[in-house]
Amino acid sequence: MVEDAVLRITLAVVVGTLAAIVYSLRILVLMERRIGRIEMHIDNVAHKILKEELKIEKTIKRKK
Repeated sequence: MVEDAVLRITLAVVVGTLAAIVYSLRILVLMERRIGRIEMHIDNVAHKILKEELKIEKTIKRKK
């Protein structure tokens, strides 16, 4: 009877630990996707800024 209780407690701890690991991995994947989207937005902004800088340089060269 005591062994049965210890076995159930051990099993509950193992299942709880596995559930925590799965949940952590889920959160990690969601964060990775979010960071990937943020990086894409930063990349788009950087390309827009580069285009604007090139336009400004061309207009400055024309005026000279």
